[in-house]
Amino acid sequence: MEDVLALVETRLRTALGEPDARASVTFLGTDRIEVLRFVDRGGDIVRYATLGMSAQPMTDPTAALADPVKGPRAELVLSVRAGLADTDKVLRPLAVLAASPQVEGVVVAPGASLDVGGPLWPGAPFTSVLVAEPGGLVEDLELDAPRDPVRFLPLLPMTPNEAAWKRVHGAQALEERWLTGGTDLRDPLRRSAALD
Repeated sequence: MEDVLALVETRLRTALGEPDARASVTFLGTDRIEVLRFVDRGGDIVRYATLGMSAQPMTDPTAALADPVKGPRAELVLSVRAGLADTDKVLRPLAVLAASPQVEGVVVAPGASLDVGGPLWPGAPFTSVLVAEPGGLVEDLELDAPRDPVRFLPLLPMTPNEAAWKRVHGAQALEERWLTGGTDLRDPLRRSAALD
């Protein structure tokens, strides 16, 4: 069996280029989580991608026994406009989110809300993220059977108002509001979308 994380890093480099920074975080009782930073060629967008979440499959918390091979695998990707805020401080919150399947036994999937319990970075109007559908920026990474592919899940920052609205109306309704309102989801300083 090939090293999953080596393949994941290769896929990230192929899709996003060479990382210009990386940090690692280890939580008690979990595997190490790294966060890689990529800056696009124009320098306008900075992307943060986790590396380590996909080492083990995520397990349904209701399952009696964790399967060490089968089960969904994922890494998280956050894209923001560069130079507008101190977004590099998002590294630890991202690592916390990536460790949540190991720590809390949750399965991170599109449509889910993940809350970090504080601003994503200093002064950020966001304390949570919406997990979006994969396949746009970084293609799924197929692994040898019977292992599931690694999915690269985009994270969309949410204000507390948006997160509350999403709990009532659902992820799709919130994404439609963002789309119809022309919300720049990469703006690290944006205000909450109009939700009335």
